[in-house]
Amino acid sequence: MTLIPLEDHIILEAIEEENKTASWIILPDSKEKPSKWKVIAVWEWKILDNGSRAPVDLKEWDIVYFTKYSPDELEVDWVKYLVIKQSSILAKQA
Repeated sequence: MTLIPLEDHIILEAIEEENKTASWIILPDSKEKPSKWKVIAVWEWKILDNGSRAPVDLKEWDIVYFTKYSPDELEVDWVKYLVIKQSSILAKQA
């Protein structure tokens, strides 16, 4: 199934982080959401305050960081995704 976000929404998927240190010490699982997320779907335009459109600053496979309470969860075919507005994205990894 292909998800297509509408307007200035972005669909994110979690990046599984390693739960072992360099010396192979296994770290306990955390109940918090992962801090790194990858963009899996983004609309090509964002709507500005004056109603005009501008290109989106993100593309698929970008790694992003966002405000903690801004995303909405979406589950499709037993896979969890986050849907977030572009304005809630704080930074992307270079």
